[in-house]
Amino acid sequence: MRVVVDLTRCQGYGQCVFLAPEVFSMGEEVLRYDLDPPDDQRDHILRAAAACPVQAIHLDWTAMRALPASRECGIRFEGRIVIVGGSLAGARAAEALRRDGFTGPLTVIGDEEGEPYDRPPLSKQVLTGQVAPEHTKLPRVRRVEAEWLSGTPATGLDVAAKKVLLADGREIPFDRVLLATGTRARPWHDEREAALTGVFTLRTAGDAAGLRAALAAGPKRVLILGAGFTGSEIASVCRELDLPVTVVERGPAPLVSALGGVIGDVAAELQRAHGVDLRCDTTVTSLEGDADGRFRRALLSDGSTVEADVAVVALGSIRNVEWLRGSGLAAGVWGVTCDAGCRAVDLNGLVLDDVFVAGDIARFPHPLYQYQFMTLEHWGNAVAQAEIAAHNMISDQAHRWPHLAVPVFWSSQFGINIKSVGVPTFADQIVVTQGSTADRRFVAAYGYQGRLTAAVTFDQGMWLEFYQGRIEQAAPFPQGDAQPARVPERLSASAETTVVVTGHDPAERRVSLLHTPGGVTS
Repeated sequence: MRVVVDLTRCQGYGQCVFLAPEVFSMGEEVLRYDLDPPDDQRDHILRAAAACPVQAIHLDWTAMRALPASRECGIRFEGRIVIVGGSLAGARAAEALRRDGFTGPLTVIGDEEGEPYDRPPLSKQVLTGQVAPEHTKLPRVRRVEAEWLSGTPATGLDVAAKKVLLADGREIPFDRVLLATGTRARPWHDEREAALTGVFTLRTAGDAAGLRAALAAGPKRVLILGAGFTGSEIASVCRELDLPVTVVERGPAPLVSALGGVIGDVAAELQRAHGVDLRCDTTVTSLEGDADGRFRRALLSDGSTVEADVAVVALGSIRNVEWLRGSGLAAGVWGVTCDAGCRAVDLNGLVLDDVFVAGDIARFPHPLYQYQFMTLEHWGNAVAQAEIAAHNMISDQAHRWPHLAVPVFWSSQFGINIKSVGVPTFADQIVVTQGSTADRRFVAAYGYQGRLTAAVTFDQGMWLEFYQGRIEQAAPFPQGDAQPARVPERLSASAETTVVVTGHDPAERRVSLLHTPGGVTS
């Protein structure tokens, strides 16, 4: 039986720990669990899942009752559906289609071999050795009758002919298609340096297995490039394993790009208190190896050198959209543009009724945030958006739903359970409403022009549901000792593409993208 807990929903009530102590445990508010528990724990797990007040525990379909099909879909579609992307969003969309009564042919295309797996444990339980990489496979909430094409990436999309082109030359026809190809880890820019033994990125189960082996070997020091959530979680694991670790961050503090400078300062103090050698406002300029091609040191922008034998490049991600060049979709470094119903938008700004988008590559407008387009690389968003996309693919116009979920994100690091709801970077003010940042146990509310827009909790996760409701109701920003949120300036993708309008007659005018070699994003 496989187990996955949606930790965006988990609020630390602890019923699962009481009912299945051999599977679930909790330190402070950080829930830990066995993703692949022994069979003799089956009954305990079923009781724990049933008792969870927020229904955050997901079990393999073999352990559950079949879920009833939705009666409100207004199903009018029985054509062929193809899902490109076999990870979390793609797998959940496939399950939702069958649950909601879709009986037509269904094909799921994935570039990785094997079944979909859960990514959050890769930077946590897998690196500590608590969970084997092969035990992170996602549970199937229900049996999915589909054609699964694994290990063969898609290389193109012909919207007019309604075909997905595969790397092995096959062409897969569709009546409606869901694009859910996700992201990959951003590699170190110098290929020769990136190829040094001991230099890692972390995105796949294979990456996690390799990094776990390197950490288990007891390196003299680990160097982490980037102090976002992934880099900070890996640093936490290193300290848990009693490994010396240096974190190099180009910003003023960890997590600033996601949570702003006020919380970034708290995160910096947290890391240093746990023995992390944190270097902020600094970058790595080069990685050096020995004669045998093993990583040995890094040169920093401040002129210093860090001696280490393991380096983890945690510089963010790249959206897997290159295969969509020439498809006519509005797709680029920013993701694939879609409407609030997950329908893709073409280069001319027109909504397509047969192409849908979900997960990390979806760039969609959110009404709560002035309809600004955003992409969210969150576990919860991938699940919620996949459900909306699947529903809308098989429903008529009158029964389609908008994707209005308030973003929720979580991270576990240095013994602290960090959760956020809303979009913290869409803010101009922040105030601590409960607890104390000095104690690292608090709730911080974010506001924009007098309206509550987000909240972040440190070991206060039970408040998250309350703040989510307040955000959805456009509640006023709480009174208190507010200060500037110090969030990053809102930047947009640039330099990668230029939009060109062609034609003179209104019936001929079209848009095309000019791709700039070596384009970057800011």
